[in-house]
Amino acid sequence: MHRILHKSCRQALATERSRHYVHITVTSTSASRYFSSSVRVWAQTKKINMEEYSPDLIRNFSIIAHIDHGKSTLADRLLELTGTIQKKKSGKNEQVLDKLKVERERGITVKAQTASMIHQHNGSGFLLNLIDTPGHVDFSWEVSRSLAACQGAVLLVDASQGVQAQSISVFHNAKERGLKIIPVLNKIDLPAAEPERIAEQMRATFGIDPSEILKISAKTGKGVQDVLNAIIERLPAPRGPKEAPLKAFLFDSFYDRYRGVISLINVQEGVLRKGDKIASYHTRKRYEVTDVGIMHPEEIPTQNLYPGQVGYIACNMKQSSEAHIGDTLYRVGSEVEPLAGFQPAKAMVFAGVFPVENSEFPKLEESINRLTLTDRSVTVQRESSAALGQGCRLGFLGTLHMDVFRQRLEDEYDSNVIITAPTVPYKIIFHDGREKLISNPTEFPETTDTAARVKEVQEPMVKATIIVPEEYVGELMELCFSHRADALEHRYLDAGAATASRIMINCLLPLSEIVTGFFDQLKSRSSGFASFDYEDAGYQSSDLAKMSFLLNAKPVDALALIVHRSAQEKVGRHWVKKLHQVIPRQLFEVPIQAAIGKKVIARETLKAMRADVTAGLYGGHYERKMKHLENQKESKRKMKRLGKVDLPQEAFFNLLSNKG
Repeated sequence: MHRILHKSCRQALATERSRHYVHITVTSTSASRYFSSSVRVWAQTKKINMEEYSPDLIRNFSIIAHIDHGKSTLADRLLELTGTIQKKKSGKNEQVLDKLKVERERGITVKAQTASMIHQHNGSGFLLNLIDTPGHVDFSWEVSRSLAACQGAVLLVDASQGVQAQSISVFHNAKERGLKIIPVLNKIDLPAAEPERIAEQMRATFGIDPSEILKISAKTGKGVQDVLNAIIERLPAPRGPKEAPLKAFLFDSFYDRYRGVISLINVQEGVLRKGDKIASYHTRKRYEVTDVGIMHPEEIPTQNLYPGQVGYIACNMKQSSEAHIGDTLYRVGSEVEPLAGFQPAKAMVFAGVFPVENSEFPKLEESINRLTLTDRSVTVQRESSAALGQGCRLGFLGTLHMDVFRQRLEDEYDSNVIITAPTVPYKIIFHDGREKLISNPTEFPETTDTAARVKEVQEPMVKATIIVPEEYVGELMELCFSHRADALEHRYLDAGAATASRIMINCLLPLSEIVTGFFDQLKSRSSGFASFDYEDAGYQSSDLAKMSFLLNAKPVDALALIVHRSAQEKVGRHWVKKLHQVIPRQLFEVPIQAAIGKKVIARETLKAMRADVTAGLYGGHYERKMKHLENQKESKRKMKRLGKVDLPQEAFFNLLSNKG
């Protein structure tokens, strides 16, 4: 068996040396002394000559849609139709471009991927570059990055669910960039599909001619060939002279532990060759291109990339921060005008991440640093807490992003972590004109303290869009107003249709209200039919205060919250009751208090554990018992005065993981 295995490995290595791609899987079960080996070899026998694909034979496009409208499924079918991946005999390929474990488990796209496809159309070979996008609002930055490298986009809408909040957001994002849109209705095979009504809805919402809308089922493959034809016939080709100096747009990057940072680029002008000396316009650093190629969908090395083509380069970049998204790369010695970049990702939600065991902090910090190499939108800063020890304060694009990052820490690095309650960045304006952004509640000043010289506190606002069936409008308006909504307005989404049943609600909401269970309540009150999207709307003055929690009159820094004064009693009582449930009983009575400044808002008392000191007394005068009880009371008073309540890590874990 060993001899057979070695022979397979030798054949695989020989294949790899001839530029074939090899994946070897060896599994062993020591109990049964059974060894099995499978060697899967993908032979990329055909070398791709990139010079054959001039700009007029290239189409760079993206698939944009609301979450769960079938982007990944359509991408799978396109890859199969163009012969980029082989059809499975056992069934269809699923989520080929969703490579992370968390993406496959949750059925969502988190990280934008790129795939180049070669397709024959009317006797000519076309190079189609698909730049995939996530659908959830938290990953809208990934969508912006992808669209920057495209000339067109396929707008995918579910024929049973219709236009959703994120559909509107990505459509306007693509239109602002001047992209040509191909409207597509997906899932027409479902019994609940209403393609005619949804097509009319798209006409009313986007101004799209229903005759231009393609009707497909990405799951069965029906109509997908029409999408391929439309991509070639309707989308504009990229422009760029081959003879001009090199100008390449860097739109994404990922980290390879052996080769360093791999940059994904779109060549705008000129030719990029292996061995070229290039420079970054943003950092002014110089590099030598050691590897260049396309994603097909795995890496296929080529010797060069020509105008309009999308591919990857390796050039010995050591730090992910060197690959600045939106940067312009050019050949050393021939500086060019930089391409228009775009806004970097802005962290919207912050949380402290601590190890369950303090001794695990070095391992946790290394895991976070490695994970941020592949997720550039996360900000990292060290912090320490008296209650939780050493940890990191991380900034995320939203609460789903935070949850996905936590799951990746657990799945990929086996880290067991405690995440504090999410907060948002508040702006503190002082009387002397200074401004300060604060995302950690422990740093929030006492607004009533004159020594702090705080003029006003501002909180981040978002412009929210909610699309919901008519029967749930009342419930959702009540939900918005209970979360301090302002400037609320609504309109019928399909006003031109015979039965107007869906309504779009627009309002201003504080970001802090969204990160604390708003989305769960939205889905619950609308029976799962509502869709939600939001965008940044600047800062607005607000009446906020810092709420501290005291155990035996001593504050616990890790539990501090920033609350609006209108909700301070409700929030205080809720958290005090939660603390009362998770804190273990002590030998003395422990008061649990929620306080704003010096005013106590809510209180619960944790009763002391009491030993039965009269158990050994039989008979005699009752004063003997009273004497023992008084001695016990005095001891407990002394303990309460001197005692310290240690909140164990398990209590923190139970408290912060309990969403209620």
